[in-house]
Amino acid sequence: MPLMVQALLPVFVLIMFGHLFRRIDFPGGDFWPQAERFTYYVLFPAMLVFKLGQARLPASAYGEIAVLIGSMLLAMTLVLAMVQWFWRWSGPVFSSVYQGAIRFNSYVGLAAGGMLLGDEGLSLTAIAVAVMVPLLNLLCILMFSLVATDGPVRLGPVFRAIGTNPLIVGSVTGVVWSFFEIGFHPLIGGILEPLSNLALPMGLMTVGAGLQLKALRGASLPFIVSSVLKLVAFPLMTAGLALLLGLDGLMVQVAVLLAALPTATSAYILARQLGGDAPLMAAIISGQTLLAIASIPLMLSILW
Repeated sequence: MPLMVQALLPVFVLIMFGHLFRRIDFPGGDFWPQAERFTYYVLFPAMLVFKLGQARLPASAYGEIAVLIGSMLLAMTLVLAMVQWFWRWSGPVFSSVYQGAIRFNSYVGLAAGGMLLGDEGLSLTAIAVAVMVPLLNLLCILMFSLVATDGPVRLGPVFRAIGTNPLIVGSVTGVVWSFFEIGFHPLIGGILEPLSNLALPMGLMTVGAGLQLKALRGASLPFIVSSVLKLVAFPLMTAGLALLLGLDGLMVQVAVLLAALPTATSAYILARQLGGDAPLMAAIISGQTLLAIASIPLMLSILW
């Protein structure tokens, strides 16, 4: 079995385990929504602090990855604007296409980054996530205000949500910890390490538990366009931008991986809250997660 497939297979097997357990209602009750909440607010921040706190990355890496991430998002936004000019979908439909083509599942990204690229790759992936999450939220909110809402979107709650996002807080804390080379007392490390080890498998199973495969019955042209842009065009575009910017090595591998990921499950919540096409968004999330089982190894084998 090729090493890349061997490394990625556990990621998708854990996702399928989560979906299976949710289908058979095991362990029952509201376990999976609460598990997702616990993972988001406790396990992943603990992992980010622990892993980034031990990383020793050059200062230049932060600026370079910020430039590459910003260029990726701007380029894809321009492509999506051209797509909308051609097809002229309704605002709610385009909002779901936009989110599907530009957002990424951070749980899958951090798990795949760690399994494929080791601790240094996981640290770079976490930094890229910390850069991408606020930028993506701002872009998506701006897009909704332009095409999918009747009135202006209030930016105050958006900025508060970004500032209190556990993934951003954990990443920033870990970067500061690393920059000052504080290190971890054995007691603190002894608490953070097992939480860190639990984060990725639990996060992946909650992704699977949240899949809505029934939504795929309504798959349509917007679903196809969004998925092709996200799973194929975005990683190709990212590799091209890295070449133009003169970047290479581990940083580019991380950026290409993030670009190749299926869209974020949180896109469904945003679609419901801000007037998007929620059923289409559910189909895009579920369909891309399944398609990514084949597309991620394929794109990475071509571009890495």
